[in-house]
Amino acid sequence: MFERNLISELRDWAAKPGHKPLVLRGARQVGKSTLANQFGEEYDVYLKLNLELSAHADLFRHGYTIQEILPLIYYLNRKERIAGKTLLFIDEIQACPEAVAALRYFYEEAPDIDVIAAGSLLESPIDKHISFPVGRVEYKAVRPCSFLEYLEARGQSSIRNALASGENLNGIHSSIEKEFETFALIGGMPEIVAHYSEHQDILALGDIYESLLTGYRDDVEKYASGASQTALIRHILTAGWWEAGGRITFEKFGHSAYRSKDMSNAFKILGKTMLLELVYPTVSTKLPIIPSFGFSPKLFWLDTGIVNYAGKAQEALLKSTDISDVWSGRIAEHIIGQELIGNNSRFSASRAFWTGGSKSTAEVDFVIQYNDMELPIEVKSGNNSKLKSLHVFMDKAPHDIAVRFWHNPERTDIVKTDKGKQYRLISLPFYYAGILDKTLDRIMAQM
Repeated sequence: MFERNLISELRDWAAKPGHKPLVLRGARQVGKSTLANQFGEEYDVYLKLNLELSAHADLFRHGYTIQEILPLIYYLNRKERIAGKTLLFIDEIQACPEAVAALRYFYEEAPDIDVIAAGSLLESPIDKHISFPVGRVEYKAVRPCSFLEYLEARGQSSIRNALASGENLNGIHSSIEKEFETFALIGGMPEIVAHYSEHQDILALGDIYESLLTGYRDDVEKYASGASQTALIRHILTAGWWEAGGRITFEKFGHSAYRSKDMSNAFKILGKTMLLELVYPTVSTKLPIIPSFGFSPKLFWLDTGIVNYAGKAQEALLKSTDISDVWSGRIAEHIIGQELIGNNSRFSASRAFWTGGSKSTAEVDFVIQYNDMELPIEVKSGNNSKLKSLHVFMDKAPHDIAVRFWHNPERTDIVKTDKGKQYRLISLPFYYAGILDKTLDRIMAQM
């Protein structure tokens, strides 16, 4: 397997004096266990528990102290307790609430042992009376591979390093764009990326996608509270792929007869598993970016490759010369949305878009905070005069910078709105989405 970007963040965490146990959050199969196993190779002693195994979970269920548990952990791993760096990885921690509560005691009573825990369904199955020890643990989100990680897996380290620095790569635009189109097609699930990097066979990925989808559906009983909620969640996991990247309504979602309140609750449960995010708009063009929950949200799934497979968009993408043409641009918007947070390990990271309000049809695909600006982002090709919603936003904005992602090389234009305001439109190839801040820093320094 290739090395994930998060490895460097784990090294930084381990190097901090007095660091707390680290909890890796993420949907199933995003690579949490592989990440911990790779990091464990850097330690003198690497211990691992899988709490879906009763023999491992029972260590925490009998009221033992940490000092009593530790020798048993070494015994189960067939390891000796020696001087040196030691990492304990507790996998599937959601299966044992007592282990969650015990994390604080590792921090307090065994500070010489680094502890990483991981789980996919951390809210739903854990008893409400047991929660993560406040102030005694740290969190990092593990997401599907970003385009930078995809390039690393493909052996394109030189391109990856140049892109990561935010350089202008117009001279090799066509080759990078071709790689990004493949990435937009297959997505960033680690097993998918690794298999494609080795075999370059898109059709052979079908069994892996099926396995992922089956696993998510089989998990339903673990986080649904009853038969009716199970049916709701299964419906979302069946019909929801075709709604990816678009605005949705809860009432009768996916041509169903389900009520708004019930469907909304089902979406919230899936949001906790990090399988999807409901992205709400803001109506302001100034910071802070505050979501307006009275408007309908957009639906973003964890991975565009799964969307393409489940929604049967792969053939259209293979035939297209511009991903902006597929599903009325929603696939392009979805992969850009994925990239905007793909290199962000903060669990709280979220996305937002802009709407002109209840009496306006104006809508901008994304907005982000860049320095002291709320920056609008459109994802589409075409000439500058067709960016009508962007013009509406810029007429209201207190600055003169906007961003567009498209399949063409980088360039900056001076654009005028219908009301006569001039602004600078920075048009960037899709592949810059994952390192947008660094790219903007370079461009702004040259203006």
